[in-house]
Amino acid sequence: MFYEQTLSRENIFNGKVFDIHRDRVKLSDNSEAWREVVEHSGGVCIAAIDESRNIILVEQFRYPLNGLTLEVVAGKLDKGEDPDTAASRELSEETGFSAKKLIKVGTFYSSPGFCSEKLHFYLATGLTEGEKHPDEGELLNSVILPLGEAIEKVLADEITDGKTKALILLADRILSQQKLHDEE
Repeated sequence: MFYEQTLSRENIFNGKVFDIHRDRVKLSDNSEAWREVVEHSGGVCIAAIDESRNIILVEQFRYPLNGLTLEVVAGKLDKGEDPDTAASRELSEETGFSAKKLIKVGTFYSSPGFCSEKLHFYLATGLTEGEKHPDEGELLNSVILPLGEAIEKVLADEITDGKTKALILLADRILSQQKLHDEE
């Protein structure tokens, strides 16, 4: 069985969104190695699908990429925050919509080789429109697309955000299976 035991830790950076530490570890074969780790509190991602099978995405500028991205609704968990509560909050903040049904459909580690970020995936249906109220400094536009068009954008690599690709494809699979069960 493989394992790694922490021998020492050096805190490198403590920030608003994440912390970084460098650890010396003992491997299961008794050798030693260094590990650099980004500690992140995690987040939520929501595929908001209306009764016509349209998905509500958000377009926003992403500074590290120096460009716009098209993404599912998403947000960071506050320390100790319940993911279900955060998903409902983020949907309302970023789009103004609320959901009659908000179902957790999976989890996703964004980059487990160096980062602890765990994303909780949700499917939101039974949508009711309201006023969006994004966080300060969060500038975004809601974009409503037919789910099939969003899937084509994923496959054509026009949507490049990993969490968005995964959740769009997962949401389509879940909705297709539900449709099959409803027809039986």
